[in-house]
Amino acid sequence: MYRQITSPGWTIGWTWAKKEVIWSIVGAQATDQGDCSKFKGNIPHCCMRNPAIVDLLPGVPDNQRFSDCCKGGVLASSEQDPAAAVSAFQPSVGLSGASNKTVRPPKNFYLLGPGPGYTCGGATVVPPSVSLSADGRRRTRAMMTWTVTCGYSPFLATKNPTCCVSLSSFYNPSITPCPSCACGCQDPNNCAANDIKISSVVTPEGTASKQNLPMVQCTQHMCPVRVHWHVKTNYKEYWRVKLTITNFNYLKNYAKWTLVVQHPNLNNLAKVYSLLYKPLDRYRLLNDTGMFFVVKYYNDLLMEAGPHRNVQTELLLKKDKTTFTLDQGWAFPLKIYFNGDECMMPLPDAYPSLPNSAYWNLISSITFYTILFLLVLVA
Repeated sequence: MYRQITSPGWTIGWTWAKKEVIWSIVGAQATDQGDCSKFKGNIPHCCMRNPAIVDLLPGVPDNQRFSDCCKGGVLASSEQDPAAAVSAFQPSVGLSGASNKTVRPPKNFYLLGPGPGYTCGGATVVPPSVSLSADGRRRTRAMMTWTVTCGYSPFLATKNPTCCVSLSSFYNPSITPCPSCACGCQDPNNCAANDIKISSVVTPEGTASKQNLPMVQCTQHMCPVRVHWHVKTNYKEYWRVKLTITNFNYLKNYAKWTLVVQHPNLNNLAKVYSLLYKPLDRYRLLNDTGMFFVVKYYNDLLMEAGPHRNVQTELLLKKDKTTFTLDQGWAFPLKIYFNGDECMMPLPDAYPSLPNSAYWNLISSITFYTILFLLVLVA
């Protein structure tokens, strides 16, 4: 729903049930042709028993294209851009059988997007799909149709989180940083201390000249991305939050990035500055979760670590007087996700708290007015 697939794009693969081959394919290509030596004359596109398929790059000839193809494997989230969240290709398969009694669905499906994290179930046979001719006057039915569902788990993708959250507020001068070692602990071999080290090993095209070079800036949290939530202002009927997303990766830009926030006051979100917003309440009873995404050609690129490495926005939220409070960390988010990955939050006892003086000032004011009232009565 809110997770995207970034460059270098998706890879999908499976294992054939029998000895099938791919004679030809449009909209994608197999990464390896395999051993097709037993074929003479007409050579198949792929003879691998377990083919790996990748998307074509934009700009391929029309005779290689298929609907919703050729995006380099990059897919937007369905909530952000439904049209850009679909990819399709059409292989012509041989040696599979001539009827729905002999055709067998492939097995062992897998999806890389672009790295690990996805787990695919088995193929489920469903009613044959129907397509219309170009003029819409003729319907053709597929011999057999099956579906495969793949789910994502961050625990399979990486052993550490990829982002973290820091907090601050107008009523407390202290800043709650990201938890230490949130995305791994600092080591001289896994981070870059400054721009000089990076510039000495990066080519003008922005690619590393050495493999396995650490490209994340050395910090106490060691996260590639940090999201900072600042409670900025408290008005009579509204309150304002400033969000800052910072990139600490020297060699990675985040294009068309998304940010998902869970907070009970998002049901009264009045205005969002410089970002687009969509509530994620399709499968929820509570409207407390929403997705913030970029404005095309304006802030759709979170630049690599450097002078322009952050994007900022502000949220204006209308108060619900029955629930609004600045106490007990209520003004801070419950969860934050960057590009579909959950960010590590600080521990609740570390959240910026209301100063103790506010309570004693309130008691002092009540006492003062009580004494003044008694003096007036005596007089």
